[in-house]
Amino acid sequence: MTLDERREREKQERRESILDSAETCFFNKGYERTSMDEIARNAHLSRALLYVYFKDKAAIMRGIMLRAGHSLLERFRAAQVAGTNGRQQMQEIGWAYYRFGLERPDYFDVLTNASTFAHLADPDDLSQELACCSELAMACMVESLQLGVSDGSLSAERVGDALQAAYYLRGALHGVIMQSRQDSAGLPNQPEPEKLIGYTIEMLTQSLRG
Repeated sequence: MTLDERREREKQERRESILDSAETCFFNKGYERTSMDEIARNAHLSRALLYVYFKDKAAIMRGIMLRAGHSLLERFRAAQVAGTNGRQQMQEIGWAYYRFGLERPDYFDVLTNASTFAHLADPDDLSQELACCSELAMACMVESLQLGVSDGSLSAERVGDALQAAYYLRGALHGVIMQSRQDSAGLPNQPEPEKLIGYTIEMLTQSLRG
């Protein structure tokens, strides 16, 4: 390994350490109640060095959002591989989205709240990477819908505009996932979350079936 390669690796490791520190602070205390000083302290860095890597707290949050986005994208891509036709791929993607919320609830919430984050689109490399990652995740759904139309497992007429259908399906499932995460106190007849998600995924894909 050359000196430049070692320095680049150390730089990347320090950047990841900052994001690890920020995740601990943001997820335990909240974004607003966390200071740059606290993030630097937890990462064992000086405040001055912290600003070398991230220009402000919002940039750090965008870095965490990007982590969450990549985590979800990996799950969507794995779900595509698991399905043998377009309809099955869409079902697998639906389950991957639900399990993402179960296994990485903090990341799920970060992405859920991204649209209301005031500094989401501040001009820097992170905001561009975020937009690209979001497009790639949606592209997985579009590709699977188009495959379903091609292989006959989904109806071309019912799918229509594949991008529009992808937004509808993700939005509909997201709403049910949020409902399933609510405290069931006072709601004795609320369905079991996994059964509700299974029913929702089946109904959504059946509605587009060829």
